[in-house]
Amino acid sequence: MTAELVRGQNHPLDRTRVEIRVAAGGPVVAGVTLGDEQGRLSGAEAVAHPGAPRRTGIEVPRQAAAEHRIAVDLDALSAAVHRVSVLLALPTGIGGLTAFGAAAAPSVTVTGLDGTGIARYTITGLGAESAVVAVELYRRQDTWKVRAVGQGYADGLPAMLRDQGLPQAAELAAEIEEAVGRGQARAVPAPAPLAAGRSERPGAGPAAAPAQDRPSPAPATAADGPAPSGAGAGAGSTAGPGAGAGAKAAAGAKAGDLPPAPADGGPIDYRHPRRRSTPAPAAPAPPAARPAAAGPTAPDGSPLPVAGDAAGWSMDERLYNQVWGMFEDLARSVAAYRSAADFAESRLEQELDRALADPRHRLGTAGEDARATARDKHATLVTQARAALDRDLAQLMAESEVVEPALPPAFARWDNPVWQGYHVPAERPMALRLGDLHLPEVLDLRIPMLVRLPLERGLWIDSGPDSYAHGGPGPERDIGRRELPGALTDGPPDEPELRRLAMESAVAIAARLLAIHPAGDFAVQVIDPGGAAAPALAPLVESGALPAFPLPGAKGVTAVLEELTRRVELVQMAVRHRAADALPADLDTAEQLLIVHDFPHGFDDRALTRLRYLADEGPAVGVHLMLVADRAQSREYGPVLDPLWRSLLRITPVPDAHLADPWVGHAWTYEPPLAPKGSQVVRQVLGRLAAARKAP
Repeated sequence: MTAELVRGQNHPLDRTRVEIRVAAGGPVVAGVTLGDEQGRLSGAEAVAHPGAPRRTGIEVPRQAAAEHRIAVDLDALSAAVHRVSVLLALPTGIGGLTAFGAAAAPSVTVTGLDGTGIARYTITGLGAESAVVAVELYRRQDTWKVRAVGQGYADGLPAMLRDQGLPQAAELAAEIEEAVGRGQARAVPAPAPLAAGRSERPGAGPAAAPAQDRPSPAPATAADGPAPSGAGAGAGSTAGPGAGAGAKAAAGAKAGDLPPAPADGGPIDYRHPRRRSTPAPAAPAPPAARPAAAGPTAPDGSPLPVAGDAAGWSMDERLYNQVWGMFEDLARSVAAYRSAADFAESRLEQELDRALADPRHRLGTAGEDARATARDKHATLVTQARAALDRDLAQLMAESEVVEPALPPAFARWDNPVWQGYHVPAERPMALRLGDLHLPEVLDLRIPMLVRLPLERGLWIDSGPDSYAHGGPGPERDIGRRELPGALTDGPPDEPELRRLAMESAVAIAARLLAIHPAGDFAVQVIDPGGAAAPALAPLVESGALPAFPLPGAKGVTAVLEELTRRVELVQMAVRHRAADALPADLDTAEQLLIVHDFPHGFDDRALTRLRYLADEGPAVGVHLMLVADRAQSREYGPVLDPLWRSLLRITPVPDAHLADPWVGHAWTYEPPLAPKGSQVVRQVLGRLAAARKAP
């Protein structure tokens, strides 16, 4: 089982001879540095690079390529070496990429010599960086571990080497570039462009330079807590004009899974090759202005949106990346509008101040005329900014109308017709829809909130009244509440109603996780000390997904925690010693979701310690945590619970503007993934899953 790491996470190595495999969306230079306990380099001889590919215990490739294999023999290293850092850098002068953010996120996999995966890390969230420390193997008490680093450098290879304490960093970087240039003929070229960048299409211009951390696999992070690692808190930089947001979030395309690229390097046509369609006639345009689009076009000549028009190895991955592109486009377009509106407001204040300060404007109508002129300029600027935003929103709305019906069950809302034809999948999904996101500038456009699977961090569904009180503006909240399935429409929900909605949200997420996994590959366990969650749990119990209603009281808490703790410890030992066959026959190796209702009621110190252990160690071996609790009430238990809360992603059972992307800092309104009011779709899906489990 290959451990999927997130930034900062480590994983033990059970062998000293390993291979490090690198995969990127274009040619990159791979190297290794050998550092001391502080990570400092003794000199240029401590760097393995294309000009000097062999060091004691290390061998790296001699050229730039999209894929690399690095051989490492940790036993052969000097006793002074405590850190083995894997460096990736973009080569210059060979027509390749200039920033990691313009291509698929690179990934690094540590494997055994037989190819067995040990740990894998996808370096998400990169932007203008042209060099990155991907992972490091480090020595700790005579044992070796691998840590996901993902530290990027916009100033490239010299800055990265200088940061590791190498005095002659610039000279060595120049030597590496020279060696790469000599091997240019052997270098693997960057793949042909799959599609035009999202920001190059009409009506989706880039915003002003965004803030530093740009999101990448989870669309948003808790604004009232730290950004999640991995998908939600990637290090990035600004996006320049013409840089496709969808391409930045997209993973690389696998040869043979996509139609061949046109000979002229234009966009790929994802239409069915045998399907006849007559595109609308386009107005004549000069050759230089006519878009080079291979797909259907609108009457104005602009390309029509197509579901799956993004890079990826499968349709699910292409749709995932397309949703990410829509999220980034909306974030940048709204950021541009807000920036323009702020500028117009600032300019209005300055001109009004100047008009009041001018003595000539104190008599007669001159002052009124100056103020009217300033207000007219302000209105013109705001109108122009809104017109540009409306163009972007029209394109995104058209794309959403095409993409939403094409989403697979893992990404689809419960009211999507895809659930009517649901069948139990044979493969595990790549991501999960946790709800919807939208901004106040456009209430009708919902962006699916997708998170990669397996879940790298647990979930906390806040059932307290604060989950409603901290929401966004009143009108936006009213619209969201009226459209939210199952919510009240005659005012803010009271505390019992919030608790009911929170548990229904937990069951809806659990049902989706069960439905999108193969039968028997996922299981749910529940802790409900007070027994108040029985009505919400009924669909799980009736379908057999939950064998029985949870035992109440401390006895039920202890039984579930002991069982899951035992599972985590046994699987960890089996992974560490490569002895999966030695696991007990009664151990359920399916992935587990633990739902804890009304936490921390019924938990003593020992139970709390076990729960924190599961939150920290469980995700790596398939045990995931979901708490349904009131954060305000939990403060009565003191700061002992704070580390647990900080490790979870907070979501709410009602629309709430508490999520913020660390890219441009928007406060996104989150809507939970509840089924339509009165719908039986969840019970129907669970029933089909139960039938599949019983089938021989």
